[in-house]
Amino acid sequence: MRALRILVIVAVILGGLFVVVDRVAVGFAEDEAAEQLKTSEGLATTPDVSIKGFPFLTQVASGELDDVEVGIENYEASTGRSGESIRIADLKANMRGVAFSSDYSSATAASATGSASIAYDELLKAAKSEPTDVGLGITARVVGLSDGGKGKIKVAVEIDPPALDPQTVSVLSTVSVKGDKVEVQADSLPSTGGFDLAENAVRSITDFQQAIDDLPGGIKLDKVEAAPNGVEITVKGSNVKLAG
Repeated sequence: MRALRILVIVAVILGGLFVVVDRVAVGFAEDEAAEQLKTSEGLATTPDVSIKGFPFLTQVASGELDDVEVGIENYEASTGRSGESIRIADLKANMRGVAFSSDYSSATAASATGSASIAYDELLKAAKSEPTDVGLGITARVVGLSDGGKGKIKVAVEIDPPALDPQTVSVLSTVSVKGDKVEVQADSLPSTGGFDLAENAVRSITDFQQAIDDLPGGIKLDKVEAAPNGVEITVKGSNVKLAG
């Protein structure tokens, strides 16, 4: 009985040591992965990296991590226009089946899903905010974006007829994903104060697209929906590179 008790105590101690070593190892790996991701993506701040699953060391031995969560507070994505970017906020991605090289210099996830948001003032950069001629001497421009409720965006348009004071009208618009672009399209045309303007001229102001290129690891836009403070997007991808 005494020998059995000693064996149990030793097993508990070794088990405790294994847990401590495993947690130290995963903490070190998370810090290293975060630094590599910061460097490879050119991030201004260090992202959050959380390696899920226990034990970590057995996952390392197999050469693949089951589940890795990545959080990036602010990411400057390319818009496809020279020198311009759009800020993607609170980007969170869940990576599954993360395989890494033998020297740990590169890692690729079999699949990834995630979410992020784009503030309305950021999305406004894609709209025509400079006065644009829409015919009959009338100019128009988008002056604001906001939540229209029920998944719609409210687009505020300033219309400036000749010899009259400018007026601001609003239109509810549908937001959707078209390839690598967020597209905003008016459900119906706004009132133009009795002026008979061509639909395509008005839609050249109310409707617009914002390209979002080069998201981390090659993830892509999936869905988008209007929310109180901006548009909420979901992303997904396969063979997503975390590093290397």
